Amino acid sequence: MLNGSKPNSIELAEEASKRFGKDRILVSVENVNFIFKNKEAMEENFHEMLVYDKKMLEAIENMTPIPSIVVMDEYDVDEIADVLKKDSVRGVTGKFVTEMDQDIMLLKTELSARGIHMVNFTSSLEWSDFKLNSDGMVPVIVQDYRTDEVLMLAYMNEEAFHRTISSGKMTYYSRSRQEIWMKGETSGHIQYVKSLTADCDYDTILAKVSQIGAACHTGNPTCFFNSIVKKEYTEKNPLKVFDEVYGIIKDRRANPKEGSYTNYLFDKGIDKILKKVGEENTEIIIAAKNPNPEEIKYEISDYLYHLMVLMAERGVTWEDVTQELSQR
Repeated sequence: MLNGSKPNSIELAEEASKRFGKDRILVSVENVNFIFKNKEAMEENFHEMLVYDKKMLEAIENMTPIPSIVVMDEYDVDEIADVLKKDSVRGVTGKFVTEMDQDIMLLKTELSARGIHMVNFTSSLEWSDFKLNSDGMVPVIVQDYRTDEVLMLAYMNEEAFHRTISSGKMTYYSRSRQEIWMKGETSGHIQYVKSLTADCDYDTILAKVSQIGAACHTGNPTCFFNSIVKKEYTEKNPLKVFDEVYGIIKDRRANPKEGSYTNYLFDKGIDKILKKVGEENTEIIIAAKNPNPEEIKYEISDYLYHLMVLMAERGVTWEDVTQELSQR
């Protein structure tokens, strides 16, 4: 996002939009003079505007088709709804968006009820579609949406189900306390809904969530940590393998180990790491000319290891990389 009040913002936007595409470039505007003076350049280089004064909207609509995100001074549902009903407005923002006691999903539900299109949850199933257990509830298996790790098992009654849909936060019914509870309400370990799926018999829900903090009340990441039996196996889930190796590399950086090749690379610094990445890249090219698949697998593994050392050195994670790839 570029500041429209700065004299070189258009020049920067032209370069940035060529490199990254204008769909990633926004501009903040405090008055209509900037739009009036740079109308053509704005439409060529900016995807959206952040508008600081809602009083500008009428003038802006007559000047440019670029959609706006409007800064709202106060949390007023009626005023927010009026602004969002304008064709040129794509969204609103303000201090209320980041306030911890403000439930944005409930606001979006209210706005949806007023006929404003919102990106929020609408269930394709009614509660009556589920086959309930003897207590009138449905068990919910909860997974981390990124790793598919099973985090916990809980239960929903009808009220908990509807609250989960409307709030976007996992809400359950406590059989021991006989009450509704939103996960993380007191601990802050909230589970944000990514998806809810019913099984083939409609008697169980699989929830994929973004887990904040630990899922278990004991402080463990998952409630399933008491081993009963286990057969050793080699982990082959790519994301888990990458995360595990990257974690070891980061640990070596934080806690050096004598004789460690990883620590040798960190000690030598960025130039040595880059040299090794370059060498391993060349080895892949050479191996690719050889029809033996074993050789190229070996060289790719070497390259990925050195690439992860570089990532750790520069503070880039696999989540950063996968997020970037998913947006392309």
